[in-house]
Amino acid sequence: MTTFAELTTMAVSEAEAEILAPATREELAETYRSLVDSGESFLIIAGGSNTVVSDDGFAGQVLRIVTRGLEFEDANGHVLVRAEAGESWTNLVARTVADGLSGIEALAGIPGSVGAAPVQNIGAYGQELSDVLTRIELLDADTGEVEWVDASELGLGYRTSVLKRGERRGLVLRVELRLARVAGDADAVPGAPVRYAQLAKALNVEIGDRVDVAAQQEAVLRLRAGKGMVLDASDPDTRSSGSFFMNPIVRHEFARELPYEAPKFDAGEDENGEKLTKLSAAWLIDHSGVKRGFALPNSGAAISSKHTLAITNHNGATAEEVVELARYVRARVQQEFGVLLIPEPNLIGLEV
Repeated sequence: MTTFAELTTMAVSEAEAEILAPATREELAETYRSLVDSGESFLIIAGGSNTVVSDDGFAGQVLRIVTRGLEFEDANGHVLVRAEAGESWTNLVARTVADGLSGIEALAGIPGSVGAAPVQNIGAYGQELSDVLTRIELLDADTGEVEWVDASELGLGYRTSVLKRGERRGLVLRVELRLARVAGDADAVPGAPVRYAQLAKALNVEIGDRVDVAAQQEAVLRLRAGKGMVLDASDPDTRSSGSFFMNPIVRHEFARELPYEAPKFDAGEDENGEKLTKLSAAWLIDHSGVKRGFALPNSGAAISSKHTLAITNHNGATAEEVVELARYVRARVQQEFGVLLIPEPNLIGLEV
């Protein structure tokens, strides 16, 4: 049988998984309904890039999302792209860039599946899925019905949604994106604006300059690879779940008390109109004394040698060794700066 180590990019937990892998959208919907109706616990996995499972495994069935398919529709100067939940996100970005479409080129190299993208509201280098997501096809867990749900109803925020928060239960079957055509058309915009300082520096341009989407994709992939954030079977620094902690969002007044050199970004306001600031989790970890390559004694888990935000399965780590290191990192940051880091991956049978 297949182990959870084989199903996840962190590659921990040799416990065996009981897998269901329906091949079509219709079969997937029927299998999901059956699992919900059974009342038994089950786990959903697609690319496995945002999941860490306990060494004891999971006491239930695993619904593996493998459905594939893309549709493209011209729509008033834009292109609507509908992608099945099991499509590789990396492959989707590559296809849209090759077709001269803009909106997700800065999200190149993010591992995982299309169906997981709106749950997490993935984002990087100045782009977020919420910028281009129009709607999702959702199988509602409570009604058993399949319906298209507008993006405005998903409560999308920084790495969150109503689905992630549990405010609505269901399975994403397809997503629909509205992308701009920036190549291959006489009326198209000659490139997409660069929105992120690090990306602009890599391209040797200014923020706001228009740059070919393929050039932006390539630059993003280089930047991510330099941080160990592009999967590479030969590189143990990429045996991870990507960023292990989210960038904290705190009250503006609290952020002012942190060291001047700590990176701080405007994060809007909360429901009470209080100003919020986003901090850099990587900076907080590094300046709490946890450096790149750090590992606890006799542990197979380590901080990436390329980027402090990734915890890696560097040398045959167990799931418990991964979370033990995560606990240590979080304790150091909280002790040094009073900030409690929140894990980004789904931890199954584990606590940080």
